[in-house]
Amino acid sequence: MRSFSPQKIIIASDSFKGSLSSPEVAEYAEAGILRVFPECRVEKIPVADGGEGMVAALASAVGGVTISCEVHDPLMRPISAEYILSEDGKTAVIELAAASGLTLLAEKERNPLITTTFGTGELIQDALRRGCRDFLIGIGGSATNDAGTGMLRTLGFRFLDREGRELGNGGEILDEIHRVDRRGVPAEVREARFTVACDVKNPFSGEHGAAHVFARQKGADDAAVLRLDAGMRHFAEVIRESEGKDIQNVPGAGAAGGTGGGFLAFLNAELKPGVRMVLDALRFEERIRGADLIITGEGRLDRQTGMGKTPLGVLEAAKTQGIPVIAICGALEDGAEAVLNEAGILAVFPIQPGPISLESAMKKENAGRNITRTVEQVMRGLKLSVVSYQIKIC
Repeated sequence: MRSFSPQKIIIASDSFKGSLSSPEVAEYAEAGILRVFPECRVEKIPVADGGEGMVAALASAVGGVTISCEVHDPLMRPISAEYILSEDGKTAVIELAAASGLTLLAEKERNPLITTTFGTGELIQDALRRGCRDFLIGIGGSATNDAGTGMLRTLGFRFLDREGRELGNGGEILDEIHRVDRRGVPAEVREARFTVACDVKNPFSGEHGAAHVFARQKGADDAAVLRLDAGMRHFAEVIRESEGKDIQNVPGAGAAGGTGGGFLAFLNAELKPGVRMVLDALRFEERIRGADLIITGEGRLDRQTGMGKTPLGVLEAAKTQGIPVIAICGALEDGAEAVLNEAGILAVFPIQPGPISLESAMKKENAGRNITRTVEQVMRGLKLSVVSYQIKIC
C-alpha cells in the first residue's frame, strides 16, 4: 500500500475556447500540480484537434515564422490573421478559425446563410504566393456552412447558377449552384497538397450532417437548417456529376459546415483526424513515455468528445503505454462523463466551483484560477490515496 508520488506528469489539453489557449491551460494546471508535488517533472504539450489552437500546438513542431496578412472575416470585413510558414518555406499551417471562425463574430452576427470561408482562401493564397505547396489545415471552429465555396472562390473556382451567373458567398448559394468553372484556378493551386485536420466524422448532409448537427450553434434557426441541408444535398449531387466524386458519406466531409467536403472534391485533400495529425507531428507517444499521469481536457466535454476530439486522441496514445488519463473542462454536458469513463478516461473534473454566469466563467483570470484550484485538489486527493496506485487501462 502506498500513496501516489508522481515523477512525471504530462499536461496535454486543448484550448478552453474563448477563454484560454492550450499553453495557458497548461501553465495554470502546472501551478496546481506543483503546489502538491513540487519535485514532480511536469511536461506541457499543447495539443489541438484541428480547430482553434492547432497553429500554436504545431508551432514548435514545424518551427518557422508567423506570417500575418490582411484577409476578410466571415462577414467580409477586413481583419488581420496569422498562419505559420515552416523554416524551409514549403509547409504552411493554417487554422480556418483564424479567418473564418465563430469567435470572430458577436452572437447576434452569426448567420451561416451568409457567412463565408473566403478569408481562409486568402490565407492559403498568401502562402501559395510565397512558394508554399504543402498545407496542414485545421478546419474546426468555423462560423460557416458554405461547404468551402468561399475559400474556393478565392482560389479561382467560380460557382455558377443556371443562367451562368457567378454566385456570391454563404450557405444560401448552395442550392443555386448549377456548374463549377475551374478555368481561373492557377497552376499553384493544382500543384498544392492539402492535409486537412478534422475534429468530427460527420457526413456532408442529412440527419448527422453539417447543417443539422452544427448550424444552430452558428446562428441558424430551424428554417435555415433545413435550407442549408437541402443546399448541401444539392451541391453534393453537383459534385458527383461534375467531379465524379461522391463525398456525401465520407467521414469528415461535413466538418466546418462542409468545408471538409469542399477540400475533398476540389483540392484532392486528405482528411485526417485532427488530433492524430497534431499528436504525430508533436511526437506525442515518444514524449509521454514513462509518465505517471496525463491531464487532458478542453473547454466543453460532451458526447462529441467521445467521437475523436482531443481528449480521446490523448487517451488512445496513453492506452498504448498504460498511462492513466484524467480530464478537466469548463463545462460538462450531462451524461458525458459516463461516455468518457467508458472510453477509458479515469475521471472528469469540471473546474467551476458553483453557479456562475458564462461571461464570468470565461474571463481568463477566473478560468485560470479555477484550473489551478481544481488540479491542486485532484493532486491532493491522489496524494492522500491509501490504495496501491496500479492502474491498468485495457
